[in-house]
Amino acid sequence: MSSLFTGKVLIRNNSEGDEVDTEQELSLRLDNRVLLLYFGAGECPQCQAFAPILKDFFVKLTDEFYVNRSSQIALVYISQDQTEEQQDTFLRDMPRKWLFLPFQDELKRDLERMFAVDHVPMVVVLKPSGEVLTRDAVEEIGQLGPACFWNWQEASEVIDRNFQLEDFDDLAPRSLTDPIRRLKYKIEKETSRSHTSQTGEREEETGDGAMF
Repeated sequence: MSSLFTGKVLIRNNSEGDEVDTEQELSLRLDNRVLLLYFGAGECPQCQAFAPILKDFFVKLTDEFYVNRSSQIALVYISQDQTEEQQDTFLRDMPRKWLFLPFQDELKRDLERMFAVDHVPMVVVLKPSGEVLTRDAVEEIGQLGPACFWNWQEASEVIDRNFQLEDFDDLAPRSLTDPIRRLKYKIEKETSRSHTSQTGEREEETGDGAMF
């Protein structure tokens, strides 16, 4: 589904506002996934009521607190906000794995026409092929929560992957061997802590570590 945004810039909803603009990055974030296009506005009362539901839905499918591995789902926020400030305010409380278009990008208007958006909030669900799976999933998400994703995944014929690089964004590996170096460092650090703790216990037993 990265072809939908070819030549465009998507922005990650993290504190750095990282840009996703290369073909490889777009493919990594969007291909072989169920893609949700969320048309909404932070100042819209209906959107204000739905946003926490959508946030909870997405988090329960992607956060390691709830799942062992992030589900193969991606969400792009297509802002209908009146100002960029309203957009930024809304996104401030949304998941960092969300993506969004720059506020001035005209692709937003093209997508509105392409998917016949006539109200907000509206969530268009796309298969990896680009075929529309659900024109508006707002009600379905509200009623079924994360359970509806598994129906979408099966219908979309998403290929299951046992390893997803984006699940390790925070590690920012510099090379293929970097995760190994990180694990080695972690083991050495834990060993060092254990040695320090044992040394302290021996000092207490001999009285060398007493404080006066």
